[in-house]
Amino acid sequence: MNKSKNFDTSLSVLEEKIGYGFKDDELLLQALTHSSYANEMKMNKEDNNERLEFLGDAVLELVTSAHVYKEHQNLSEGDLTKLRASIVCEQTLSSCAKEMEIGKFLLLGKGEDASGGRQRDSILSDTLEAIIGAIYLDGGFTNAKEFIKKNIFSKLNDKQLFYDSKTILQEIIQNDNNKQKIRYKLISEQGPDHNKSFTMALYIGNEKISVGVGKTKKAAEQEAAMQAIKKLNKK
Repeated sequence: MNKSKNFDTSLSVLEEKIGYGFKDDELLLQALTHSSYANEMKMNKEDNNERLEFLGDAVLELVTSAHVYKEHQNLSEGDLTKLRASIVCEQTLSSCAKEMEIGKFLLLGKGEDASGGRQRDSILSDTLEAIIGAIYLDGGFTNAKEFIKKNIFSKLNDKQLFYDSKTILQEIIQNDNNKQKIRYKLISEQGPDHNKSFTMALYIGNEKISVGVGKTKKAAEQEAAMQAIKKLNKK
């Protein structure tokens, strides 16, 4: 696969952003090559990122399965499946890709680029999975796992990336045959309109269980639910 000197430089910038240096830059280049670009440049079908996406999806699912299994020991198989799905969903992965500015480095066909492909959730999430696949081939499972932990798992708590703790908590309560209702109460609202911070308390019945803080009421509720899940796990 041909690449320019300028693109070599931009690959180094991306490697710094993602926290992994490739021994074989061709793998990273392939992970960034969308099918629209490959078609436009009359490249071989196997030179786009779809095969790497297939591999990366499998690695991500395995690492995520082990992560939720260890972190949530009281959840049933069905609940673990839902939790894993919320972590590896398109919205979460695309948000993580945007954090790393992966869109800037994509190789897209002119039409796809002109129509906003660099910020399209489906393309970004697929590319992130392709990068995971490329890291797996280049550096092995341990490096792929560390990349996932650093660039996906570590952001779940900080950014509330579609990690639906509220739903999981509701299911835990129902599974315990607890008839008490979960409710959320706004404790405080601080800051200017463009940078507000909300604090929400979570109650199960009349008992205050946890508190969450977030940039929106919904994010604060998710944080409170996550803290409640951790307390229930300890019990």
